[in-house]
Amino acid sequence: MNILIFGPNGSGKGTQGDLLKEKFGLDHIESGAIFRKNISGNTELGKKAKKYIESGELVPDNVTIPMVLDVLKHASKNGWLLDGFPRNIEQAKQLWEDLLTDGEKINYVIELQLTRDIAKDRIMGRRLCVNNPNHPNNIFIDAIKPKGDFCRVCDGALSARADDLDEDAIDKRHNIYYDEETGTLAAAYFFKNLAEEGNFRYISLNADADIHQIKETLLKDIV
Repeated sequence: MNILIFGPNGSGKGTQGDLLKEKFGLDHIESGAIFRKNISGNTELGKKAKKYIESGELVPDNVTIPMVLDVLKHASKNGWLLDGFPRNIEQAKQLWEDLLTDGEKINYVIELQLTRDIAKDRIMGRRLCVNNPNHPNNIFIDAIKPKGDFCRVCDGALSARADDLDEDAIDKRHNIYYDEETGTLAAAYFFKNLAEEGNFRYISLNADADIHQIKETLLKDIV
């Protein structure tokens, strides 16, 4: 089973992705982790990516796309859940073309929908567990409030990412995500328009719903 998941920062995408990973034994492939692995491993693509990251620039598609496609080709036989890629319409088109070339298919595309204002509040309240950053902890959401400075799931120590508290940084990330012309939403809609032709399901969910309700809906819709 292969799944693409879309959602703005703050939508609970990591939490729901972790759920699907555990339920179906999938490789949870996150674009950020791919960058870190290539950079720490000093690969040729990692060296190129590092130069752009250190200069504060976005890593170009001709570096990002080969990294992601290589990981997909070596994923678990159970399949993969791809999170954080594609980020723009060109990456979406290239991903689809390469999947077709390799005889791979997509089974589900999930879009977690959330307004910018709510997403921003959620990001600023997000706290990351040292044991598992996908454990849901948010000081502004009653249902998943942490135990003070400790994870509500495993009692691990919590911290906040510096860029999660930087409103300008959040706005910059969201400008890319909510762009329906060339950004991440454009990539999501590219797959939405392909769903019937590509023989996969496109599932849209309200990410402002209770986290457990979203979980139940996902497990019901994905078989």
